[in-house]
Amino acid sequence: MKKVIFITGASSGIGKATSLFFANHGWNVIATMRNPEREQELAEIPNVLLVKLDVTDIESVNAAIRQGIAKFGKIDVLLNNAGYGQQGLFEAINAAKIIKQFDVNVFGLMEVIRAVLPHFRERKQGVIINITSGVGRVTIPLVSIYAASKFAVEGFSEALSYELESQNIKVRIIEPGYIPTPFYKRAKADFAFDPKLEDYSVFQQDMNSLFSSFENSKTASAHDVANIIFKAATDDGHQLRYIVGPDLQPLIDLRNSKSDQEFIDAMRRRFMPEAFDSIK
Repeated sequence: MKKVIFITGASSGIGKATSLFFANHGWNVIATMRNPEREQELAEIPNVLLVKLDVTDIESVNAAIRQGIAKFGKIDVLLNNAGYGQQGLFEAINAAKIIKQFDVNVFGLMEVIRAVLPHFRERKQGVIINITSGVGRVTIPLVSIYAASKFAVEGFSEALSYELESQNIKVRIIEPGYIPTPFYKRAKADFAFDPKLEDYSVFQQDMNSLFSSFENSKTASAHDVANIIFKAATDDGHQLRYIVGPDLQPLIDLRNSKSDQEFIDAMRRRFMPEAFDSIK
């Protein structure tokens, strides 16, 4: 019997690439998104079921899970991929945007897991894969709210993994570095800006230039992430975290090889060298 993966946020980027990857490897795929009627490529694949789902609407979450099980008889793997990245200075991001970021990236993810767990416990098996981010481990300026949401998912996933091992349910965390997908186009479009915050103008210009240079560096692709997700879904071991991207691994290695303050100082030198030198 074919294995089945349930994917949130499958309309583009990592979610769509993963849907295609698993379908091409013989899995049945429940590809969920807010507007499935707009998806054409996945709709042409026989072993892909398109389902409407908004992670902030618990009724649509439950309905999507029921629809997927009704079609394929089971769910073996849940991939929590839906999310977005609110960027900008913390002072420029209002409370409503902060709440929305956590509603989608954290509380929505939790509700999808809560909805699928009874099915996994009944079958006494299952794999939950949560997409976090490199900034859930090594954060950078101008992503404080997005990073906070991903730090939350990291901590939640790690603690949850201990609980669910008792039920033969595995939890995995996928940590991508910079991946050129529509995700970043939306992040740029939604970048929080407040012209009254003139004190940050030089710093923000420096950061914008630095981040623009990252886009030309060597990065992984959405297909590369899908390949690692497949590895995590089919791995019989107990590995929790999977890092994706040549840009992220050196930062993780730096964090793991240095004391906390040495790491923080190294990051300050990278992102604000003049200010760091002035306080030494």
